Amino acid sequence: NSPFDWNYTTTPQKGLNNQVITYARGYVLGGSSSTNLLTWTRGSRDDYDRFAKVIGDNSYSWNNMIKYFKKSEKWVHPRDGRDDSDEYNPAVHGTNGPVLITTGGVRTVTDTRVLATTQQLSGEFPFNLDVNSGDILGVGWLQSTMGGGSRSSSSTAYLRPALTSRKNIDVLIQTRATKLIKTGTSKGVPQFRRLEVGQTTSSKRFTFTARKEIILSAGAVGSPQILMLSGIGDAPDLSKIGIKSTVSLSDVGKNLIDHPLVGAQYIVPNDTATIDPITLGEDPAALTAALAEWTANKTGILTSTGDNFIGFFRVPDNSTILKKGDPTAGPGSSHYELAWQAAFASSTQTPPNSGRYISNIHVVTTPTSRGSITLNSSNPFTAPIIDPNFFDTNYDLSVMVYAIRSAQRFIKAQPWNGFVLAPYPDLAPVFADNSTDADIVTYIRKFTRTIHHPVGTAAASKEKGKGVVDSNLLVKNASGIRIVDASVFPFLPSAHPLAGIYGVAELAADKIKKAYGIQL
Repeated sequence: NSPFDWNYTTTPQKGLNNQVITYARGYVLGGSSSTNLLTWTRGSRDDYDRFAKVIGDNSYSWNNMIKYFKKSEKWVHPRDGRDDSDEYNPAVHGTNGPVLITTGGVRTVTDTRVLATTQQLSGEFPFNLDVNSGDILGVGWLQSTMGGGSRSSSSTAYLRPALTSRKNIDVLIQTRATKLIKTGTSKGVPQFRRLEVGQTTSSKRFTFTARKEIILSAGAVGSPQILMLSGIGDAPDLSKIGIKSTVSLSDVGKNLIDHPLVGAQYIVPNDTATIDPITLGEDPAALTAALAEWTANKTGILTSTGDNFIGFFRVPDNSTILKKGDPTAGPGSSHYELAWQAAFASSTQTPPNSGRYISNIHVVTTPTSRGSITLNSSNPFTAPIIDPNFFDTNYDLSVMVYAIRSAQRFIKAQPWNGFVLAPYPDLAPVFADNSTDADIVTYIRKFTRTIHHPVGTAAASKEKGKGVVDSNLLVKNASGIRIVDASVFPFLPSAHPLAGIYGVAELAADKIKKAYGIQL
């Protein structure tokens, strides 16, 4: 709910007691990479090998994508200057890319306890030196898009350097792409070389004509919206709001996949040095000092996201959850994620005014529920209808129940004795030793929100009549339009997708260069 967000909301979510939830998308240069949680995970080797199979192009396989992951990033050491040699594997990371990657800027009070738990409960929670190696299972140090104490976004990493070094790029701000305009036919299909833009509903429209092609990178919400406004989509749906079909592609806006998240909070001793607004809010002098330190040196607690570890896990192979099959890409992919914060972290609850808390999150990383993006109006300045359709399947709900029980086993381990004093009151029914699955489901339906990972609404597919783009990310049944963003992912990686999006974008850049005979 800020000027830096599109301030979308969803349809009532039947899996969340018909709650309407906010759906954050970055409305700023860099898009959501400028407003997100900074988490940098690629996903598993299996995830990208499945991409290659579904898309019909081995360039999306892990063995090929690894060079693009490395190309996009530059590892930098933590801002507090500590030795990070036991926090990552340098062999799997880039050293000269534009996006700065590092582990947390400061150590937190949960770090030693998380590490000790991975040793004591190594069967369920093994330590993983680097979850970005292609083998993501286990608990590893969280890697984030920051360096030198500040966020590294697609704007700071790619766009701003290009604006200062190149003459063939312009950025229009406070301006929206309203539709693509058909300019003729090419090889028997409609050709789109013209783009219309405007600043308000009633403002003058301007058009630009491409010599070669138009590239959409408006994201998993914006790209399908622009296609549908242009008449590219499901013809019957478009006709209902008065838009004439130009290209019949029924999958535009379909196949929306997102990760559901639910948090948990725990009370810890009042003298604990947590990293959150509660701690700083109780001591204005501490906040002033922290801000002064960051402004002067880009050091201190404001260089931390509050969490230093992330873990990816699978339910047991013999679990009844998998009785209808395993929806993951393979045995190296995850069913769920856990992460731990030295703060009161919640997307749904108002933080208390006092006390000290730590938190963890639970995420279903391979959801089987599918939602949609549809048009609310032919007016491009009207928000689309967003339905992530959370917990539409029993599998998704069952995995979240399992993830919460798994997290309880973790937090009740010996290293947390005497530190975790009690669950936050909302969590008490779930934390109890005699909690039932029904208790946990009640908690899930009340407190689940998105972790902001929508993909799939213009999915790539090798199959005729399915998907929206081909292996080169060109829109099917049309000429002159390519899409390069999260909407083309046919599946969500079983991790946070940001690193994967950069990797696919680097691959797409090479595909574009090759298409026009530009030296790679």
